[in-house]
Amino acid sequence: MTTEEYKAVVRREFEELYNKGGNLDAAEEIYAPDFVGHEPTTGDIRGVESAKQFAASMRQAFPDLKASIEDQVAEGNKVMTRFSARGTHQGETVDLGPATGNRMEITGVTIERFSDSKVAESWNLYDALGMMQQLGLVPEPEQAEA
Repeated sequence: MTTEEYKAVVRREFEELYNKGGNLDAAEEIYAPDFVGHEPTTGDIRGVESAKQFAASMRQAFPDLKASIEDQVAEGNKVMTRFSARGTHQGETVDLGPATGNRMEITGVTIERFSDSKVAESWNLYDALGMMQQLGLVPEPEQAEA
């Protein structure tokens, strides 16, 4: 595959798995069977089913989730994507607890390595603390001091 084709797969991943109205079954075509996603908030995601569960959990927590690709750079078999995501915490999940009704907006970067035309491994880094503060799940520094 070309670097442009790799980038197209990542765009499809964002659209189908994370954005409203997507198709979780697309994970079968996007991720390698032995996929490993290094996720800073929940630990490693292993396998296609776990990737589907993670995406479903994010969409349950944020039914209006909108993930946007801001920049993409590809070299060899890796794609780096700078993204933003926004949504309203309207659904209860194990990781985020009961819905708060608060909006969040974060930015982040993901690096994805391809093998045999599918994502085999990903490294994700985003403002998880900022997201938790926006949701009211972690106090802002000035609130913690009071």
